[in-house]
Amino acid sequence: MAQPSGRPLPLLTEESEFFWTSGSDGRLRFQECESCTSLVHPPQPVCRHCRGHDLRVREVSGYGTLVGFTVNERFSLPGLPAPYVVAQVAIDEDPRVRLTTNLVECEPGQLSLGMRMEVVFEQIEDVWLPLFRPAADQPEPAELPPDEVEPDEYPRLVRPPARTGKFEEKAALTGIGASELGRRLMRSPLSLTIEACERAVADAGLTLDDIDGLSTYPGAGAFGGFAEGGVTALESALGIRPTWYNGGGETFGPGGSVIAAMLAVAGGLARHVLCFRTLWEATHADLARHGKLPQAAPGRVDGTHAWRMPFGATSAAHVLAQGAQRHFHRYGTTRETLGWIALNQRANAALNPTAIYRDPLTMYDYLSARTITTPFGLYDCDVPCDGAVAVIVSAVDAARDLAKPPVLVEAVGTQIIERLEWDQSTSTHEPQVLGQAAHLWTRTSLRPSDVDVALLYDGFTFNCLSWIEALGFCGIGEAGDFLDGGKNIARDGVLPLNTHGGQLSHGRTHGMGLMHEAVVQLRGEGGERQVADARVAVVSSGGLTPSGVLLLRTDT
Repeated sequence: MAQPSGRPLPLLTEESEFFWTSGSDGRLRFQECESCTSLVHPPQPVCRHCRGHDLRVREVSGYGTLVGFTVNERFSLPGLPAPYVVAQVAIDEDPRVRLTTNLVECEPGQLSLGMRMEVVFEQIEDVWLPLFRPAADQPEPAELPPDEVEPDEYPRLVRPPARTGKFEEKAALTGIGASELGRRLMRSPLSLTIEACERAVADAGLTLDDIDGLSTYPGAGAFGGFAEGGVTALESALGIRPTWYNGGGETFGPGGSVIAAMLAVAGGLARHVLCFRTLWEATHADLARHGKLPQAAPGRVDGTHAWRMPFGATSAAHVLAQGAQRHFHRYGTTRETLGWIALNQRANAALNPTAIYRDPLTMYDYLSARTITTPFGLYDCDVPCDGAVAVIVSAVDAARDLAKPPVLVEAVGTQIIERLEWDQSTSTHEPQVLGQAAHLWTRTSLRPSDVDVALLYDGFTFNCLSWIEALGFCGIGEAGDFLDGGKNIARDGVLPLNTHGGQLSHGRTHGMGLMHEAVVQLRGEGGERQVADARVAVVSSGGLTPSGVLLLRTDT
């Protein structure tokens, strides 16, 4: 048996062991549906395409097409030091199946999309990792295989509303609050949560005794251990005794806590729901570096991470960078296209005293910054920070008697249309954006041209570009022209974008900071960064995970 390398390895399960041990005889194998002959990957007990249950293991040729790659410069893992190439290869026998892998025996500068690739295996302990190299017989680059759903097909797959009445009409946003925000504050996450929540309650003119619902994302113990402890921790600290509560990551992105709260008040389960999101990622990382946090025992990777982590695809950046590369390839967008988003957010942050990065940023600065994973540089990535944001959702009949005019919810978009697995989903845009955006516009008579200000998720610049196209502010593939020069997305442009600085400059608050800013703008409280006469705002939440998008408006 090969010696341990320290590299993350997949947990071998009854369902996946055949795949991870295929290389013992040099052959690549997948699950195949006997009914429709589709390859099924990752392995499942049923075929997604025909829903047949007769599945078998099939040996394939080991050849495929290179459909994405990124040269990782920033992240390293035991046994896998940077730089290395993370890639996606579409399998010849069924190009709908894309394997996340590493490319070997090649120079990154010689790679191009559409190249023919062949599998080679590397044995580590009891696992044979399928890696790929350029095939010896190299024809002209092939056309990239289409997605299962092409970008212009999403509207026809949106389900019609279940009824004419809208639950959105029964809810309103009535209070907002934010804690201190900064890098490595060295404060407990629960103290940040309480600070934001108390400010939101005061902003609404309520007391904590008025709060009868709690809602958070992603809940206790999720996503790396840098959340605040969820509903349990806040309730234990404040003794609110809610009649309804909610916390979890499998929801409509970070804003899912708000949408769930709207459903609760619409259904009569609560009157005033306190929604919150806290991160102390910067402090958490610093404590971990200095050995001041409990260290988990090394183990095998399971779940969806098992199909990416062994190849060093540790970050959403590795998935989105390949999406950006394919957008460049298909539509002619460039790094400068993404740069205009980063520059816009920094210009807005300069007017926001709570933003973490406020210094001027030029296109030269953007393009010359150190590479994270191609084509992303430092300023394509959001800012890890510590902070909490809270939003109060109230029943609309109770909202009109509170301290400030309510912000109403016109519509939400939540439908899942795409594959959820990151590497099997939409290839040219951030996954979990196109379907939710198409769904939004079926729940309102308003159109993109009615939007006065957009708060669009920008964990990376490419997230923001994907939402701009998905929501119809320009056509699919037209972001290059729409963003050129940055004028259209400036505060006085046709689509004022992320007016508080976004996550790229204000700080990574997982979408709740975007919700906070939308309310600020619709109330007219933005000060120097205020968009004149802002009456309609769109707020997107997440992507990659199940996500959501909300259309908000004033009460006039």
